[in-house]
Amino acid sequence: MADGLSAAFRGLRTEVVHDNLERVRERIAAAGREPADVEICAAVKYVQPDDLPVLAEAGLTLVGENRAQSLVSAGERYGDLFTWDFIGTLQSRKVRDVAPRVRLIHSVASDSALRRLERHPAPEILVEVNVAGAADKAGIAPDRLTEFIDRSPVPVSGLMTMPPLAERPEDSRSHFARLAELAGEHGLERLSMGTSQDYEVAVQEGATIVRLGTALYSR
Repeated sequence: MADGLSAAFRGLRTEVVHDNLERVRERIAAAGREPADVEICAAVKYVQPDDLPVLAEAGLTLVGENRAQSLVSAGERYGDLFTWDFIGTLQSRKVRDVAPRVRLIHSVASDSALRRLERHPAPEILVEVNVAGAADKAGIAPDRLTEFIDRSPVPVSGLMTMPPLAERPEDSRSHFARLAELAGEHGLERLSMGTSQDYEVAVQEGATIVRLGTALYSR
């Protein structure tokens, strides 16, 4: 659900991450949005656990984990440093581990996950929508969204999508615009969309949360 990074980031430096964070905020402003209106969720799947305090020192307060076990272990060590979201593919059998440890699950997209959330509720969830209809992407079809939201046992506060890999950020615009349209139709405020390669386009189309890795960590 986050950047498709090929290798782990090691030895992160506070000043590098801080400067990158400021650059991201500047680009959000250049895209026509108030930076304070767009949450920056640091995708930490490829960050070494020992480097997580560096993110806090650099000014990041919200992190997103892709793997349930990593969420559990990192939360035990650094739970008070951050607000935690879950941004990876949600396996229904992992709902019990994930739900009590996060502010928000970005990736609810199956009936089995809804059933598990009845027993192990999360504070809020986002429904993952496959707006592109891509066979290799998770998410429910747009025409199932209303009934899926109606059956959720926990509050649905927004939507998330991960469009197909594109050569140009502009190629993802129509998918982001469609997600924003769906959110508006259902009165939902949160829009989790955009990663390091396309977050500026996502911001222009209404993203309220961007999930960033490379943009924050690369030297």
